[in-house]
Amino acid sequence: MELLYQRDVYGKTLVELGKSNKDIVVLDADLSGSTRTSFFAKEFPERFFNFGVAEQNMMATAAGLASSGKAVFVSTFAMFATGRAWDQVRNTICYNNFNVKIVASHAGITVGEDGSSHQALEDIALMRIIPSMKIIVPCDGPQTRDAVIAAANHPGPFYIRLGRVKFPTIEGKKKFEFGKAQVLIEGTDVTLIACGLMVKCALDAAEELAKEGIWAGVINLHTIKPFDYDTVIEAQLKTPRIVVCEEHSTTAGLASCIGEIVTQNRPVKIARVGIKNKFGQSGSPEELLEEYGLTSQDIIKAAHSLLS
Repeated sequence: MELLYQRDVYGKTLVELGKSNKDIVVLDADLSGSTRTSFFAKEFPERFFNFGVAEQNMMATAAGLASSGKAVFVSTFAMFATGRAWDQVRNTICYNNFNVKIVASHAGITVGEDGSSHQALEDIALMRIIPSMKIIVPCDGPQTRDAVIAAANHPGPFYIRLGRVKFPTIEGKKKFEFGKAQVLIEGTDVTLIACGLMVKCALDAAEELAKEGIWAGVINLHTIKPFDYDTVIEAQLKTPRIVVCEEHSTTAGLASCIGEIVTQNRPVKIARVGIKNKFGQSGSPEELLEEYGLTSQDIIKAAHSLLS
């Protein structure tokens, strides 16, 4: 199974898009080596702008460039893009529905040793609440490319959430469609709905559950907003149990999205595998995933709890 850095794929896709669209400009906040916008900077130095540690200024400038007809990609770590610059994202970019694509790397607990100050565990919640913002959480490298291209082809603000570590490539996925979840496995006993890094964990859990005679469906819900109501409701009708898996706080993230939808339809049991309203801490990605209950074994336990 191929392992890829999502940010490597992002950087290469930016260059590809930059060659075909002269209006694309890229902004970064002194982290282009980490976010891989450095690939674009090397190819198109006249269309790349480094703002230093001034994320709020960067977002405001992104809005200004978009107002003059530019297609703006802006990158930094997820914590700084969504937390430090939230005011500018809300009031300057989204209120005006400007064509700004925020592609943030180093999201989630797997930032690892950088610790709590850099671990964005609330970013989906912060972006989901803003009107006009669209959100994609790709599950691997190839889907990152699809997400970036989709954002480039759709007007208005986007938030694309990328990780720091290498992601395993998920084989056999259907073609990416913005706003449409991917059903990876059909199930009859329980449905595992995941995004980002947790999709592979959900697939591993489903494989282990099948050995016990438990048939778990797996859905890659890569587009958080706009939300694919139909696929989730269809899964709810097939299985009365849902396990939501996310490398994010269980408050106001993917689990909250699904809870809001399914409770309008009919009663269903929901278990949440995510970070239980805690701050992160320093440690290796593997240690942190285990410490915060984000492994395939944790998903299996959650499924068992619903089935019992």
